[in-house]
Amino acid sequence: MNKKIKKLAVAFTGPSNSGKTTLIEKISIALQKEDYKVAIIKNDPKDKATFDKEGKDSFRFSKTGAEVAVVSPHKTTIFKKQTSSIDEIIKSFNHFDFLLVEGLKTIPLPRICIQRESLDEKYFEVSDILAIDHTINQKDLPLNMDTLDLNDTSAIIKWIKNNAKEV
Repeated sequence: MNKKIKKLAVAFTGPSNSGKTTLIEKISIALQKEDYKVAIIKNDPKDKATFDKEGKDSFRFSKTGAEVAVVSPHKTTIFKKQTSSIDEIIKSFNHFDFLLVEGLKTIPLPRICIQRESLDEKYFEVSDILAIDHTINQKDLPLNMDTLDLNDTSAIIKWIKNNAKEV
């Protein structure tokens, strides 16, 4: 039975290859094991993501310039030819307990900054907490930011439950 909570959102930021996607996957799986519904939004600032394979009907339809919906028994995939606001995307998800957002630094959400190997300070001003692993020297951490262990999914989920924003 699903817990009755409000729609809560949190964002993740950090340099490329810092582990954002891996962490979001782990959190999504763990929350769903607790019977929460999870939605995920990923930012693609360089428009690099591909969603269909060349030669497939949906790819061919999309190449015509039309907006395309692919409907199957268990999912619906929509290919739009324009961007959507965060509010439009949230409304399209309907039912979720937690929304996990990768990137989109400009939206005002509590934000976990993932850092590995070295610290990239340009993310600090848009972050509420750092999630780091053993590759970060504790002496290099900013004094004004709390940290989470990047490998402690339970502690990160606890932080999310206590700090996520209702959307």
